[in-house]
Amino acid sequence: MLESGFLGTKAPFFMDFVTLIVALLPLMVGIAIYFARNKKYKQHNIMHTVIFVLSLLVFGYFEYSVRLFGGYEAFLKNTTVSHDYLFIVLILHIFISVVTLGVWTSTLIRGKKDYEDGLPGPYSNSHKRAGIRTFIGITLTSLSGIWVYLLLFMF
Repeated sequence: MLESGFLGTKAPFFMDFVTLIVALLPLMVGIAIYFARNKKYKQHNIMHTVIFVLSLLVFGYFEYSVRLFGGYEAFLKNTTVSHDYLFIVLILHIFISVVTLGVWTSTLIRGKKDYEDGLPGPYSNSHKRAGIRTFIGITLTSLSGIWVYLLLFMF
Protein backbone atom coordinates (compact mmCIF):
# COMPACT_ATOMS: atom_id res chain seq x y z
CA MET A 1 0.00 0.00 0.00
CA LEU A 2 2.82 2.41 0.80
CA GLU A 3 5.12 1.24 -1.97
CA SER A 4 5.81 3.35 -5.05
CA GLY A 5 2.93 4.03 -7.36
CA PHE A 6 2.45 2.99 -10.96
CA LEU A 7 1.80 6.35 -12.65
CA GLY A 8 5.45 7.36 -12.75
CA THR A 9 5.27 10.11 -10.14
CA LYS A 10 6.55 10.32 -6.58
CA ALA A 11 3.10 9.32 -5.27
CA PRO A 12 2.62 6.14 -3.25
CA PHE A 13 0.61 3.26 -4.71
CA PHE A 14 -2.61 4.09 -2.85
CA MET A 15 -2.63 7.64 -4.18
CA ASP A 16 -2.14 6.44 -7.77
CA PHE A 17 -4.91 3.86 -7.32
CA VAL A 18 -7.37 6.36 -5.84
CA THR A 19 -6.54 8.98 -8.47
CA LEU A 20 -7.11 6.45 -11.26
CA ILE A 21 -10.52 5.50 -9.85
CA VAL A 22 -11.47 9.18 -9.39
CA ALA A 23 -10.36 9.94 -12.95
CA LEU A 24 -12.54 7.10 -14.27
CA LEU A 25 -15.65 8.07 -12.27
CA PRO A 26 -17.16 10.38 -14.91
CA LEU A 27 -16.71 7.66 -17.54
CA MET A 28 -18.34 5.03 -15.32
CA VAL A 29 -21.24 7.36 -14.51
CA GLY A 30 -21.53 8.21 -18.21
CA ILE A 31 -21.97 4.50 -18.96
CA ALA A 32 -24.69 4.28 -16.33
CA ILE A 33 -26.42 7.27 -17.93
CA TYR A 34 -26.12 5.54 -21.31
CA PHE A 35 -28.16 2.64 -19.87
CA ALA A 36 -30.92 5.01 -18.80
CA ARG A 37 -31.01 6.71 -22.19
CA ASN A 38 -31.43 3.29 -23.80
CA LYS A 39 -34.27 2.41 -21.43
CA LYS A 40 -32.22 -0.17 -19.52
CA TYR A 41 -33.35 1.20 -16.19
CA LYS A 42 -32.50 -1.83 -14.09
CA GLN A 43 -28.89 -1.82 -15.35
CA HIS A 44 -28.77 1.96 -14.79
CA ASN A 45 -29.94 1.50 -11.21
CA ILE A 46 -27.53 -1.37 -10.48
CA MET A 47 -24.53 0.35 -12.04
CA HIS A 48 -25.10 3.62 -10.18
CA THR A 49 -25.44 1.78 -6.90
CA VAL A 50 -22.25 -0.22 -7.53
CA ILE A 51 -20.33 2.93 -8.54
CA PHE A 52 -21.58 4.75 -5.44
CA VAL A 53 -20.58 1.92 -3.07
CA LEU A 54 -17.23 1.52 -4.84
CA SER A 55 -16.63 5.25 -4.45
CA LEU A 56 -17.34 5.10 -0.72
CA LEU A 57 -14.97 2.14 -0.33
CA VAL A 58 -12.22 3.89 -2.30
CA PHE A 59 -12.73 7.04 -0.22
CA GLY A 60 -12.42 5.00 2.99
CA TYR A 61 -9.24 3.36 1.67
CA PHE A 62 -7.89 6.79 0.76
CA GLU A 63 -8.63 8.33 4.17
CA TYR A 64 -7.12 5.37 6.03
CA SER A 65 -4.00 5.39 3.86
CA VAL A 66 -3.43 9.15 4.14
CA ARG A 67 -3.48 8.90 7.92
CA LEU A 68 -1.23 5.83 7.87
CA PHE A 69 1.21 7.69 5.60
CA GLY A 70 1.40 10.68 7.96
CA GLY A 71 -1.45 12.91 6.88
CA TYR A 72 -1.60 15.94 4.62
CA GLU A 73 1.60 17.41 6.06
CA ALA A 74 3.63 14.36 4.95
CA PHE A 75 2.73 15.02 1.32
CA LEU A 76 3.58 18.72 1.53
CA LYS A 77 7.25 17.88 2.03
CA ASN A 78 7.65 16.63 -1.53
CA THR A 79 6.06 19.50 -3.46
CA THR A 80 7.47 22.83 -4.60
CA VAL A 81 3.98 24.33 -4.94
CA SER A 82 3.04 27.12 -2.54
CA HIS A 83 1.40 25.59 0.50
CA ASP A 84 -1.22 28.35 0.59
CA TYR A 85 -2.19 27.71 -3.04
CA LEU A 86 -2.28 23.96 -2.49
CA PHE A 87 -4.42 24.40 0.62
CA ILE A 88 -6.95 26.53 -1.30
CA VAL A 89 -7.14 23.95 -4.10
CA LEU A 90 -7.54 21.16 -1.53
CA ILE A 91 -10.33 23.01 0.29
CA LEU A 92 -12.07 23.62 -3.06
CA HIS A 93 -11.76 19.92 -3.90
CA ILE A 94 -13.13 18.88 -0.50
CA PHE A 95 -16.05 21.33 -0.80
CA ILE A 96 -16.96 20.09 -4.29
CA SER A 97 -16.65 16.47 -3.13
CA VAL A 98 -18.84 16.88 -0.06
CA VAL A 99 -21.56 18.75 -1.95
CA THR A 100 -21.44 16.16 -4.74
CA LEU A 101 -21.70 13.31 -2.24
CA GLY A 102 -24.84 14.89 -0.79
CA VAL A 103 -26.40 15.48 -4.22
CA TRP A 104 -25.45 11.99 -5.40
CA THR A 105 -26.83 10.35 -2.24
CA SER A 106 -30.14 12.20 -2.50
CA THR A 107 -30.38 11.41 -6.22
CA LEU A 108 -29.84 7.69 -5.54
CA ILE A 109 -32.27 7.53 -2.62
CA ARG A 110 -34.93 9.54 -4.41
CA GLY A 111 -34.35 7.61 -7.65
CA LYS A 112 -34.81 4.26 -5.91
CA LYS A 113 -38.04 5.45 -4.30
CA ASP A 114 -39.30 6.95 -7.55
CA TYR A 115 -38.34 3.76 -9.43
CA GLU A 116 -40.52 1.76 -7.03
CA ASP A 117 -43.32 4.34 -7.54
CA GLY A 118 -43.11 4.25 -11.31
CA LEU A 119 -39.89 5.76 -12.64
CA PRO A 120 -39.75 6.29 -15.54
CA GLY A 121 -42.86 8.31 -15.25
CA PRO A 122 -43.97 11.50 -13.52
CA TYR A 123 -40.61 11.90 -11.72
CA SER A 124 -38.42 11.38 -14.78
CA ASN A 125 -37.71 15.06 -15.45
CA SER A 126 -36.70 15.86 -11.87
CA HIS A 127 -34.57 12.70 -11.74
CA LYS A 128 -32.89 13.65 -14.99
CA ARG A 129 -32.07 17.15 -13.66
CA ALA A 130 -30.73 15.66 -10.41
CA GLY A 131 -28.67 13.23 -12.47
CA ILE A 132 -27.18 16.08 -14.50
CA ARG A 133 -26.24 17.92 -11.29
CA THR A 134 -24.70 14.72 -9.95
CA PHE A 135 -22.72 14.11 -13.14
CA ILE A 136 -21.40 17.69 -13.13
CA GLY A 137 -20.40 17.33 -9.47
CA ILE A 138 -18.66 14.01 -10.11
CA THR A 139 -16.80 15.49 -13.07
CA LEU A 140 -15.71 18.53 -11.02
CA THR A 141 -14.66 16.22 -8.16
CA SER A 142 -12.62 14.18 -10.59
CA LEU A 143 -10.94 17.20 -12.17
CA SER A 144 -10.17 18.88 -8.85
CA GLY A 145 -8.84 15.58 -7.42
CA ILE A 146 -6.51 15.20 -10.39
CA TRP A 147 -5.46 18.83 -9.90
CA VAL A 148 -4.54 18.15 -6.25
CA TYR A 149 -2.65 15.01 -7.30
CA LEU A 150 -0.66 16.93 -9.90
CA LEU A 151 0.20 19.70 -7.44
CA LEU A 152 1.35 17.24 -4.80
CA PHE A 153 3.27 14.77 -6.92
CA MET A 154 4.28 16.37 -10.21
CA PHE A 155 5.26 19.94 -9.30
